[in-house]
Amino acid sequence: MEFERVKLDIEGSVGILTLNHPEVMNAVSPEMLGGLMKAMDAVEDPKNGIRCLVMTGEGRGFCTGANLQGRGDNSGARPDAGLALETMYHPFLRRLRNLPMPFLTAVNGPAAGVGMSFALMGDLVLCARSSYFLQAFRRIGLVPDGGSTWILPRLVGKARAMELSLLGEKLPAETALQWGLVNRVYDDEKLISEAKALAADLASGPTKTLGMIRQLYWESTDNTYEEQLNLERQLQRTAGYGEDFKEGVRAFLEKRPAQFKGN
Repeated sequence: MEFERVKLDIEGSVGILTLNHPEVMNAVSPEMLGGLMKAMDAVEDPKNGIRCLVMTGEGRGFCTGANLQGRGDNSGARPDAGLALETMYHPFLRRLRNLPMPFLTAVNGPAAGVGMSFALMGDLVLCARSSYFLQAFRRIGLVPDGGSTWILPRLVGKARAMELSLLGEKLPAETALQWGLVNRVYDDEKLISEAKALAADLASGPTKTLGMIRQLYWESTDNTYEEQLNLERQLQRTAGYGEDFKEGVRAFLEKRPAQFKGN
C-alpha cells in the first residue's frame, strides 16, 4: 500500500511500515505525517490481519528528524513550533503508543531528532551496526520533543539523557546497546530479515494479550504499586476470558505448540 511518503507492506500477519522519502533521509514533513496516519488506519483495520508492526526507513537512513526545507522565514514572524507537535506529531505518537499489537523499530542508519523519538517508541528497538542516534534539537535552537524527554531518562537515566540532549553527540548503535537504549544490534545486511523473523514470531502469538502487555508497561511508569497491581488484575481477568488462554493451556497439557488466533 502506498501513502504519501510512506508505504505499508503486509507479509502474512506482519506489517512493514516504511518511511519513504529517501532523498532527504526520511526527514518528517506534514505530508509524511498525513501518510503515516492513513497507514495506521490500514494497520488497525481488522480485514488486513496485521498482528505485529515493524517500522523502518527507506534507503540509507531511518529518519533524520523534521524536514526543515522551506522553513526559512525572513518576514520577522515568529512561528509556533509547538503547534505542529500538538496537531500532527502527537496524534501519530499516541497511535503508536496505543497500538493493540507488538511494535518493532528497525533502525537502519541515523535516527536523529524526532526520528530518534520514533525509533524509541518500539517495544523492541533493533539496529543496524552502522546506525546511530542523535538528539539534534540543540543544533537548531530547539528543545527535544516527540516524547524523548519522557522516554530517555526512563531508559538510560537522567545523567545520560541530559548528556545526549545538551551535547548533541552521536550515539553509535553498539554504545546504545551497552546503555540499554536498544535491544539488539545486527550486521547491516541482516537487520530487516532479523526484524521480520522476530515480528513473525510475535505475530503468531496471543495478539490481544501482547497488546495488553504493552499497556501494562506503558502505564507502569506513572502508576503507584497499588495502581499497577489493580491494572494487572483487571487485564489478567480480560486475558483469562480469551480463547488464546484456553488454547495455551490445552497446548501445554497436550505438549504441543500453541496455535494462537490473536483473541
